[in-house]
Amino acid sequence: MLINTKTALGTAPVSAEYLKRHLLHQGVYLERIRGDRVLHEALTVGADPLHLALVFNLSHTAASRYAAIAQNLLDDQIEQTTESE
Repeated sequence: MLINTKTALGTAPVSAEYLKRHLLHQGVYLERIRGDRVLHEALTVGADPLHLALVFNLSHTAASRYAAIAQNLLDDQIEQTTESE
């Protein structure tokens, strides 16, 4: 969710100019933010592609890719924890 002083008390979206001025000029792209959010959700819910597809309105292919990436990260984390014990 992106808000500014004009949209904080309502439900209107921020303007394209606001996005350009505050995000794009600093190298931040909305697709990247969304992808990070989807991956974070996948890590949180245990890499469930059906959940991702429903929550983010993703195709089953995209949801499966995010779930696979999340599962690989979770598996790596388990391996690192086991090796350090």
